[in-house]
Amino acid sequence: MTDQRSDVPEMPSSEGNSYLSHQQILVVMAGLLAGMFLTALDQSIVGVALPRIVSDLGGLDNLSWVVTAYLLTSTATTPLWGKISDLYGRRVIFQTAIVIFIIGSALCGVSQDLYQLIGFRALQGIGGGGLFAIAFAVIGDIIPARERGRYQGYFGAVFGVSSLAGPLLGGWFTDGPGWRWIFWVNVPVGIAALIITSIALKLPVVRREHVIDYAGAAAIVGAVSSLLLYLNWAGDAYGWTSWRGLALAIAAVVLAVAFVFIEFRATEPIIPMSLFRNRIFSTGTVFSFLMGWCMFGGLIYLPVYLQTAKGFSPTESGLAMFPAVGGVLTLSITSGLLITKTGRYRIFPIIGGFFLIAGLGLLSQLQVDTPYWRIAVSAFLFGAGLGFSMQTITVAVQNAVQFRDMGAATSSITFMRSLGGAIGTAFLGAVLGNRLAHHLGDAVDRSVNIDDIEAIQILPDGIREMVLNAYTLAIDDTFLATVPIAVLALIAAFFIREIPLRTADQAPAAAAAEGAEERDEAREPVLSGH
Repeated sequence: MTDQRSDVPEMPSSEGNSYLSHQQILVVMAGLLAGMFLTALDQSIVGVALPRIVSDLGGLDNLSWVVTAYLLTSTATTPLWGKISDLYGRRVIFQTAIVIFIIGSALCGVSQDLYQLIGFRALQGIGGGGLFAIAFAVIGDIIPARERGRYQGYFGAVFGVSSLAGPLLGGWFTDGPGWRWIFWVNVPVGIAALIITSIALKLPVVRREHVIDYAGAAAIVGAVSSLLLYLNWAGDAYGWTSWRGLALAIAAVVLAVAFVFIEFRATEPIIPMSLFRNRIFSTGTVFSFLMGWCMFGGLIYLPVYLQTAKGFSPTESGLAMFPAVGGVLTLSITSGLLITKTGRYRIFPIIGGFFLIAGLGLLSQLQVDTPYWRIAVSAFLFGAGLGFSMQTITVAVQNAVQFRDMGAATSSITFMRSLGGAIGTAFLGAVLGNRLAHHLGDAVDRSVNIDDIEAIQILPDGIREMVLNAYTLAIDDTFLATVPIAVLALIAAFFIREIPLRTADQAPAAAAAEGAEERDEAREPVLSGH
């Protein structure tokens, strides 16, 4: 039995969705954007400070752990957040995610060693996993797919502001009062987000009988954790074919298979397996995974290049990231407006794939003396590829699924993007470490501290040039290793099927399911006359 309560007027539909008026949407958006700003700021503010953080707490070779700890928990919990929000309502779960994020951020700021920081980043990631997934699920609940691009600009603006402010704040805090403030700043921002969501985030609440899929949650957390631990530990600590490394790899496979079997039998599965019969959903998850891999490769390792090879301070490297940020911001907003105007979305991830390949290809050719204008062009192309692609897939998937699966489908896309980012970060961290050792060879005495960026800059001239050249070549190899992933993403984009975007007066159709071609053709005149 369903007991439905609503804080705002509802527009009835055959699926029970509640499309709101423009004024009502703006009020809800204020609450969503406050929470989104939290996690968007965290991603951009931490990046430029990472080299200094790991230099202080444990060495540059541990950089990927600080990122991976956050991605691990945010990735593993994302589908669970989406499902819980489907069952208990969006607002209370969204606010719970904010509270966990605030606590994790405060604890990160008091970390006394690298292991504490990694653990608290993992706690922070649990909250971060809910912020993205639930925010986009709410958008899917209240805005018709055809109109969604119109509001995508607001999200683009938040990401733009946070992306511009994040590197500057991160650099300023790192060069000034200290890197710990990049975490503490989340506390007042998070409290403000809680206040805004309490006032503005008024949503219909659907209560129904439910069963939480604890077995599925445990299996997916275990599978993702085992895989990322294998990628981080195998090689440096144990070796790729050691019994410990292979045990982690086997555990990841076994738990992943177990998760699939559990989901088929679960009453309330975290990721309904029936969604994979939807071609847009299945292709979208593959594309999101590959794009997440590429995204974190550039956002994490470009600041490393700028602060090592170019000798930029954290503040300067934050400013130097503006072209990439500008590419994401301008093309995200532009593609959103064009989707609303034309009702078409398939072309944008294809264009984005080409831009991304070009940007990564140019970034793989960097040298110690590369002029900044070339770095800026490469970074802009990289950012443009992301801007064209990332949220377009979310719009396509939300348009293709039934409303009862909106939260699970949206969080699944976010999950796959985060999973790609987590695996990509771990893999590229291993590439960077291995290629750095290769390029250094025996030319540099092992007693020389090459993990601390500040120590590298004061090495004797001859040794410093060799170390910087080795770092640059290793980072080039890291970007080059990402190019094939971007090519696969482009190929996946060509397989994304396009169906007419729903409008407010259209009931959701299972048009993306196999065998729905006739219904698509019947609905086409509705769009062309919109």
